[in-house]
Amino acid sequence: MTEESDLINLDSLLSAEERSLRNAVRSFVDGSIKPNIAGWYEDAAFPLEIVPEMARLGLLGMHLKGYGCAGRSAVEYGLAAAELEAGDSGLRTFVSLQGSLAMSAIYKHASEEQKQQWLPAMAAGGAIGCFGLTEPSAGSDPGSMKTFARRDGDDWVLNGSKRWIGLASVAQVAVIWAQTDDGVRGFVVPTGTAGFKATPI
Repeated sequence: MTEESDLINLDSLLSAEERSLRNAVRSFVDGSIKPNIAGWYEDAAFPLEIVPEMARLGLLGMHLKGYGCAGRSAVEYGLAAAELEAGDSGLRTFVSLQGSLAMSAIYKHASEEQKQQWLPAMAAGGAIGCFGLTEPSAGSDPGSMKTFARRDGDDWVLNGSKRWIGLASVAQVAVIWAQTDDGVRGFVVPTGTAGFKATPI
């Protein structure tokens, strides 16, 4: 950002580390996203090939600590998101869905075994997650969800359908929200599980 275009003198409020991160993400956007985004859009293709590069920059679950996550501040996350948004809103959304929805839900609510299984892989870009809340008739209102989970011995059986779930067709793991006899619960569901089906709209 040149002095002429930084009308609010934002750089004066940032630390050297924050500016360094911002500049690294900006270089990535300029080199890997902007030259290719029109083609990806035209082909309706999600560029999976850039996910490892995002991971190397520490962008996946970047605000989380441990499990291979970068442990960055809210300011750094905001700066990274702004730079990604300048390249493409959909790719900024990918980083938010991966980190703030799927990874954060696992980080905050999953068992330690599930955290160890999924978070390092997701931070490294080796696994993509999705967040299955929204339903055709309920929208994003958990209280009106029709998806139901019932106990079957030591397992759970989930029945229902979700809609408009970003990344579902490319994800390896889904955080699926469902009604139970004890209220709404989240479930970590590998997308290879029998009965899981994601159809791109």
